[in-house]
Amino acid sequence: MTEHYFTALEQKIDQLLERYAQLEQENKQLRERERLLKEERAQLAQLNEQTQTKVEAMIMRLKSLEQNK
Repeated sequence: MTEHYFTALEQKIDQLLERYAQLEQENKQLRERERLLKEERAQLAQLNEQTQTKVEAMIMRLKSLEQNK
């Protein structure tokens, strides 16, 4: 095998290692983004539940006021 063959193979291996590092970093970023989105979703679900409870309480008060008239 020629020196050219080994040089080309070495370059391909270097490219693969570089691409692997890029994909590893991208994967890390995507996992962090997913974690943050899950946190945000949980917070929004909790806020939605609190808001729904408040609206239901306001409706009950309004009905109560309406019946007292």
